[in-house]
Amino acid sequence: MLSIKTYLGAAAVAAMVMAAGASSAEAWTRSGGGSGPRGSWSSSGSGGCTGGSCGHTSSFTGVRGNTVTNTGSTTCAGGTCTHTGTTTGPYGGTVNRSSTFTR
Repeated sequence: MLSIKTYLGAAAVAAMVMAAGASSAEAWTRSGGGSGPRGSWSSSGSGGCTGGSCGHTSSFTGVRGNTVTNTGSTTCAGGTCTHTGTTTGPYGGTVNRSSTFTR
């Protein structure tokens, strides 16, 4: 079974790849869910790109009803891309991150 950390890491990478591959003003959405012996879970996300910037937001609700959200954006100009993102846990705690890379 995937942990929330594993899921969020995979979701963030997938969102960045999907958003980076989208053409200008192209949007995407996704949703999913499932159930197991401990209960049901669900997830949803959306994002898009326009003018050299891509953004995404997603949420995951676990079997106990707690929700984790993830938002981020990537902007590229002159061969340099900057990504910023925030993950908010079910009790309001946040993790902010940022990175810069050159293509």
